[in-house]
Amino acid sequence: MSKIDVVEREQGLHRELSQRQLTMIALGSAIGTGLFFGSGFAVSLAGPGVILSYVIAAICALIMMGCLSEMAVAHPTAGSFGAYAEMYIGPFAGWSVRYTYWACQVIAIGGEVVAAAIYMQYWFPDVPSWVWMVAFSAAMVYINARSVANFGAFEYWFALIKVTAIVFFIITGAAVLFGIGTEPIGFSNLTKHDGFLPLGLKGVWMGVMMAIFSFIGVEVVAVTSGEAREPEKAVPRAMRTMVIRLILFYLLSLVIMLCVVPWVEAGGKVSPFVKVFSAIGIPYAAGIMNFVVLTAALSSMNANLYLTSRMMFSLARGQYAPSFLGKLSKAGTPVNALLASTGGIALAVLLQTLGDEQAYLYTFGIALFGALFVWAMVIVTFFFFRAAREREGGKPLPTRMPLHPVLPGIGLALLVAIMITFYFHDFFRVGLYSGAGWLALMFISYCLFGRSAVKNEKAVIGN
Repeated sequence: MSKIDVVEREQGLHRELSQRQLTMIALGSAIGTGLFFGSGFAVSLAGPGVILSYVIAAICALIMMGCLSEMAVAHPTAGSFGAYAEMYIGPFAGWSVRYTYWACQVIAIGGEVVAAAIYMQYWFPDVPSWVWMVAFSAAMVYINARSVANFGAFEYWFALIKVTAIVFFIITGAAVLFGIGTEPIGFSNLTKHDGFLPLGLKGVWMGVMMAIFSFIGVEVVAVTSGEAREPEKAVPRAMRTMVIRLILFYLLSLVIMLCVVPWVEAGGKVSPFVKVFSAIGIPYAAGIMNFVVLTAALSSMNANLYLTSRMMFSLARGQYAPSFLGKLSKAGTPVNALLASTGGIALAVLLQTLGDEQAYLYTFGIALFGALFVWAMVIVTFFFFRAAREREGGKPLPTRMPLHPVLPGIGLALLVAIMITFYFHDFFRVGLYSGAGWLALMFISYCLFGRSAVKNEKAVIGN
């Protein structure tokens, strides 16, 4: 099967997303509850050295996005990195990458809707959680089902709320830090309590495992390339703008957080952002942050529904999933694939009802391991992509990954090292085991179903 066949079979989606929307969609997908709450866990692992953890994670994200950007410009399609893996490595790679990413995001959808329902308990403690789950799920499915332009507009404003909250946090924190209108706090908290690296370099590396997941979601830009206006221009610009802003937001937020609140107090169940706002004297800090994290959960849920529907659409068009999932509505939306991707909501409701924490750990573990596996496969695919481009020639692309193959090699080595490190932490070890089990399932399922799909498609193309 040629590369043209893979791209052509995914035609029919409407190109209605602007560069501005692409940037905000990616920011909205990446900036989830992990920054507002998960950063506290990362700080507990590394202390102030978590700043270095986020720098290492940012390097991984930049390298992966550089590779993905070049491939997305060459082949702007909804299947994105899954389709590229199929084109340049083989059918099993395309099968495993797309199904793994789909499963990761389906699980994430369930987690976000549960989180949103929990946040609503802050204002409405007497309303059952399932009411909010049903209401939010129906709203997000409706937004995604209408049109990609409708999705882009909603996600833009969702993301803007989160970005505004972070910018406000940085500005007010900097004012206190440098003593604008008050006594300066300074940077002393970065070295108090056993210095900048109280838990050593091991702590910094452990912090990377949590920090890397703050960047998961940036790859959404490549998926939107199949519905972007002028993808050859919009996609690389959106990727560069988004990654730079994301790194600045994360690093500045962390520095301010650690300067205002000692790292030994930044962990725990209360958001570090709430602690900083409270320390600064912002009234109603808990209520404000509850609204922000609610928006973050809904934004991530909205973006993940988009991602999963496009991945399932891509699988169906490749005959790796039932063909009805590849059908489009009059608005150019894969509604059937969208509905099939709501399974994570039902799973989340069931697990919460049963209170099965062990099941939560295993499903969350698949999501964590799977996300890193997909990132690693993006870089592996890029090596095959570059080799093919050099063999076959073709016009120069407007964006190219610099220092190939050195930088991609460094990025791949870092990602593999992070996955191996899962074994040495109790919380992440579950992810390693469940992720390995998932990949074994992918191999078995491909042998049973995927090979026949490839044979059938070759027969169709041959006729």
